Amino acid sequence: MTTPPETNAARRGFGRYAVALIPLVVFAGIAATAAKMLYDQDVHGKDISEIPSALIGTKAPTLNLPPLEGANLPALTDSAIKGKLTLVNVFASWCIPCREEHPILKELAKDSRLNVVAINYKDKNDNAVRFLGELGNPFAAIGVDPKGQAAIDWGVYGIPESYLVAPDGTILYKRVGPFDDISLKEGLLPAMAKALGTPAS
Repeated sequence: MTTPPETNAARRGFGRYAVALIPLVVFAGIAATAAKMLYDQDVHGKDISEIPSALIGTKAPTLNLPPLEGANLPALTDSAIKGKLTLVNVFASWCIPCREEHPILKELAKDSRLNVVAINYKDKNDNAVRFLGELGNPFAAIGVDPKGQAAIDWGVYGIPESYLVAPDGTILYKRVGPFDDISLKEGLLPAMAKALGTPAS
């Protein structure tokens, strides 16, 4: 049976139309997923910055990072956090959100119960020193991670990123992105209180 030429042409046209729709369908799927994430965050109170980590509840990776030259601070090694409730912050001078959260880290460092240290991620030494000179230094120790190997060991998604580590070296809490009032109140401070055995403020 011979198909009329106009039918074949119609089929070819429909095929081209269907292929052209594929990117639109894919985009719609991505947009729907993103919308659901925002809906969950805004309506249901889920903070998508609180990304679960496979390391939570396990021992923190070994720290043996060289010091930031010119900062006059100790290197970041296991001994710098051993026996102390510690916040390990991953930062870089080129990271704009790191600048935004820096005042909060300075306030946290005033709490004598908390040891605040840092991993300086893929940064230039002079720029990192200048960053601290300009904004102030909340850290008791800083280790440089020029190739990002330590960040890989710690499961870093993107900076800034922070980990609360118990005195015995267990990772208790992880924050992806800069701290703000909400993440402090609903995340870090309750985790600190639980670790210290004190009421949450």
